[in-house]
Amino acid sequence: MATQMPTGAKAMAAITFAVAGWMTANAYVPNMPEAQSVALFREIVAVLGGVVGWRVMGNSVGKGYVAAAGSGWKTMIVLVFFALLLFSTYEMLQESVRMRYEGAGEAIIDVFQQMWKRSEGLLSTTVIAVMAIGGAIAGILTENANRRWR
Repeated sequence: MATQMPTGAKAMAAITFAVAGWMTANAYVPNMPEAQSVALFREIVAVLGGVVGWRVMGNSVGKGYVAAAGSGWKTMIVLVFFALLLFSTYEMLQESVRMRYEGAGEAIIDVFQQMWKRSEGLLSTTVIAVMAIGGAIAGILTENANRRWR
């Protein structure tokens, strides 16, 4: 089991993936559904990126720079999944307050439908490039921090 103690690599992962999450959210904003408010979207994704970076990438260091780039991509995919889940669940809760659903099952199914609908905006070249480059750079910086700060 990986250690849960704070390390320099985990701190670097949290910082770099918060930045990568913010940049990915910024690239995604033009592709958001029309009725969706941007508000604190970037900031929430950045905080989520910090948490995911700490938990996922922070435990995947020590295997070399190439493996770190791959772990960075994996961490970005996990970040995008949880961001989609978070915002889709929030939208479902807003709709459930308006009594749109017949039951809990319909509400849960709608979360995954919203995730699918929102994921279409991720298919733009800009978003994919930011995710790929940002994830690789964040992973490599985390690996470098692991080698320097033991």
